[in-house]
Amino acid sequence: MNFFENFWDILWWLFIFYAIIAFLYAVFMVIGDLFRDNELSGWWKAVWIVLLVFIPFLTVLAYMIARGKGMAERSMARARKSQQETDAYIRSVATASPTEEIAKAKALMDAGTISAEEFAQIKSKIVV
Repeated sequence: MNFFENFWDILWWLFIFYAIIAFLYAVFMVIGDLFRDNELSGWWKAVWIVLLVFIPFLTVLAYMIARGKGMAERSMARARKSQQETDAYIRSVATASPTEEIAKAKALMDAGTISAEEFAQIKSKIVV
């Protein structure tokens, strides 16, 4: 009998495959959280890792129950910090400050590239 002839065998195989992927994802999330947690001592981290090696399913379950709330809080704090850093970088790169813009326009006026009227227009747009 061919494996792919029976619908239920295929469904069972897909379920097992999904369960393995989900378990591996959970294990790596726990390991990542362990190493990012500054409050947990190195010895406790070592204990969690040893438990993950020898009894992985129960350890992941226990970790999620015992430290799941803190795990979510650390993840949210890390996401917030990353977003703030990204926003600050974008703001610093995207626009120049008004004083820089006025200084550039003044340099253009001094070089004779723009007239005094054009300088006044640029300055009024920047100040508003």
